[in-house]
Amino acid sequence: MKLVLQPVVAALSVSLLMFSSTPVFAQTYALPPEGTDVIGSVDYVYAKHEDTLADIARDSGLGYEEIVRSNPDIDPWLPGEGVKVVLPTQYVLPQAPREGIVVNVSEMRLYYYPKPAQGELPQVVTYPISVGRVDWATPLGLTKIVSKRKDPTWRPPDSILAEHAADGNPLPRVVPPGPDNPLGKFALNLSIPGYLIHGTNKPAGVGMQVTHGCIRMYPESIEALFLSVDVGVKVRLVDQPYKVGWLGDALYLEVHAALSQNADTKKLSKTPVVKAIIGATKVREASIEWARLASIIERADGMPVTISLSSSEGPADIEETQDFEDAQELVLLKP
Repeated sequence: MKLVLQPVVAALSVSLLMFSSTPVFAQTYALPPEGTDVIGSVDYVYAKHEDTLADIARDSGLGYEEIVRSNPDIDPWLPGEGVKVVLPTQYVLPQAPREGIVVNVSEMRLYYYPKPAQGELPQVVTYPISVGRVDWATPLGLTKIVSKRKDPTWRPPDSILAEHAADGNPLPRVVPPGPDNPLGKFALNLSIPGYLIHGTNKPAGVGMQVTHGCIRMYPESIEALFLSVDVGVKVRLVDQPYKVGWLGDALYLEVHAALSQNADTKKLSKTPVVKAIIGATKVREASIEWARLASIIERADGMPVTISLSSSEGPADIEETQDFEDAQELVLLKP
């Protein structure tokens, strides 16, 4: 039986994940109204003796990197019996139309907004994914699903054939369906030639930057998406390492390591996150705790953090913040 997480609009909570060993094929939430951008809640489980973080990630609908970054003090391969493992299952929705499929490359996560049937409430379904390596980057932009293939045959392009030959691991020109096929059992072809959303015969790599540009999913995830999505559905490929959004009266910031920077978040410019905050506060005012931003960006653990001050706290001024190397530029951005 598939475990479906229900929406939680409060902060930290304990869900059925704590008590179930059933893998979570997808995290499904009620789609919040416009003006609310945060879904889910942070959860946790206690590791069993035989668990690895990769096992727990797959069982919880998470990717490898996101669970490792959320548990920096835990050995990924030997967490240990009874160790509390944080599940980063709270998300700021990407800044994109809430329709079709949205893939946030830096987050290594896919969001699917299925069309609700008559009388049903709209939902958002989210899955972990793998994306392209630095030298095989996943393309960005608007595309769509042009075909669906069950038990696909893989015909590696010449570039991949050449790479494998150079590594002493030559590939056949045609890989038939079966356990040796890296596309897995299901594939969704995009209108960008040569790029797919597909399964895998190596699920341990889901949630990593390891592909030749395609979007890779757990076998159970791609099967669920394959059965739900139709040909013609729009797919937006975006790169938003910083996401800012509202939940109630609080403004949240979610930061992921920028893939092109080899996860060296200390060298990232803070200007984009300030621009995102300014954009989120054009209509709704908020007092921002500017001094916290540097530490949140440096940590880049992918978990949403409140950055707005409560009404009982005094307003913070960006001019008073000394943590940004580009402080003068940030002051100019302030409305």
